[in-house]
Amino acid sequence: MIRPGIGNANQKVRVQPDGRGEESLVSVILALFAALCNAVSSVLQRRAAKSVPEQKALRPALMLALMRDRTWLGGIATMIAAFAFQAGALGTGALAIVQPVLVTELPFTMVILSRAYGVSLGRRSWLAVGTMTLGLAVLLLSAAPTPGDRLPSAMEWALATIGTGGAIALLVFVGRLVGGLARPVAFGVAAGVCFAFTATFIKQSMSILTEDPAALATSWQPYAMVAAGLLSVFLLENALQSGPLVAAQPALTISDPVAGIIYGTTMFGEDIRTGGWILLEAVGLLLIIRGSFQLAQSPPVRAAAAARTGL
Repeated sequence: MIRPGIGNANQKVRVQPDGRGEESLVSVILALFAALCNAVSSVLQRRAAKSVPEQKALRPALMLALMRDRTWLGGIATMIAAFAFQAGALGTGALAIVQPVLVTELPFTMVILSRAYGVSLGRRSWLAVGTMTLGLAVLLLSAAPTPGDRLPSAMEWALATIGTGGAIALLVFVGRLVGGLARPVAFGVAAGVCFAFTATFIKQSMSILTEDPAALATSWQPYAMVAAGLLSVFLLENALQSGPLVAAQPALTISDPVAGIIYGTTMFGEDIRTGGWILLEAVGLLLIIRGSFQLAQSPPVRAAAAARTGL
């Protein structure tokens, strides 16, 4: 559902019920914990994936090799913790709130890299963190997303699955055709879109669990969630294995919240402001994009990654 923009006085704006603000705050806090866990997971998985030969890309052999690596297993354990936090966030808040907050994964990732390898991020990097934080605040405050008032129909699920599958297939195809930094970027965007789509299944599964726990086992959404989640992990590992973290991470971090907002508004009827607010929302998104690329390309982080771990 879309709310009217500035100066659109003839249309009604839905008022949040009592307690909605507290629920949104809880969802933001849980999403921040999910982002932190995802950051730890990305660093651990990247270290493991870097040791796998490129010839195993997009093959089951890649996953088989990683499953024997303790570092990778630690990354997966942290990813499971992130999933639990994200599920809790989606159970209380909107996709259009939770997925954008997950962009804080990138600053967390770079701070972890700097602490792990003894490299100062420097003024430029902290400025990039501030830019991302400001962009996130502008985006959320201007869009003011609220939880939706409906669940997707069977037709909406079918159309979303076809559209998402087609987009992912195209990105993987392009990624295989190109080389250099474009490959991890394409795979990273595909992984981000797939993670956002997985979040739609998480959200409906949490809704089913809340209303009728016994119905969860006989519903198809939890099983679709597992399948989409496994595909997301597979795409993520290929993004991390095919190039440096500074190329894959921004692509993943940006595509996930953008896709999440689209899914939330079109499938769950979540509220965001339009009209004059769109300009501020665009400014917020541009600040996030600018900050993420500045941070991922930070000279201290790139130097430490190239010299010590190939990250």
